[in-house]
Amino acid sequence: MNKEIKFLGITLILVIILFIGFLIGKSLNTNNKLAFLPLPEVTGGQRGELGIDKHINEKSLDKYLNRSDSVYRDMRMLEDPGYFEAIGGDSKLSGFVKGFEVVPLPYIIPIDDLPSSVGKTYEGKTLFSLDENGNYVSNYEESMDIIEYLFPKDKVIFLMCGGGGYAGKTKEFLVKMGWDEDKIYNTGGYWYYEGKNNVKVKVKRNGQEEYDYWKVNYHDLNFDSLHEVSHEE
Repeated sequence: MNKEIKFLGITLILVIILFIGFLIGKSLNTNNKLAFLPLPEVTGGQRGELGIDKHINEKSLDKYLNRSDSVYRDMRMLEDPGYFEAIGGDSKLSGFVKGFEVVPLPYIIPIDDLPSSVGKTYEGKTLFSLDENGNYVSNYEESMDIIEYLFPKDKVIFLMCGGGGYAGKTKEFLVKMGWDEDKIYNTGGYWYYEGKNNVKVKVKRNGQEEYDYWKVNYHDLNFDSLHEVSHEE
């Protein structure tokens, strides 16, 4: 009798262990969804003009976070000279989606076509410039190394910004530089994100608005430490 009880007890423990393992495996698969990543597809309308993806955007992004095969990049500046308040945004980086690292696009390529109400963004040094044929050329010896590090070609790349424009420009740039467009998603704008992974940078303390930039994983560029390339022939 004791042997039968002992055997049943061991069997029950094994069943419980297997069941827990099944639940953990199912949970991990559900969170990562590695096998169910849809191909990028630009949505329609005005958002489509910015290149925002139809399937993976502010509404669905939470399902695609924390993937081991992906990197997440927010393309805004900490404080953009453009007046984005004119289009309902924030010129300062008011928050970001958890897991995204911030890489300022205006430091990578020139931006000269913002809405007139927004005005001009940063117009200083950039890693790349456009030549007379519309091709991007490196301004520094390290330019390609930097973008290959920040946007690894062997990873899926999720892009975001304030409203979707900088993210769309980043994808256009990367594709033009040889990246696979089927591995890059413009997930839209943080200003419209209502998911569960919102990290607030703009906070109120004692009735005053403050920006906790210390929360941001920010990739700044020190151009003085780079080696400039001469384009003179």
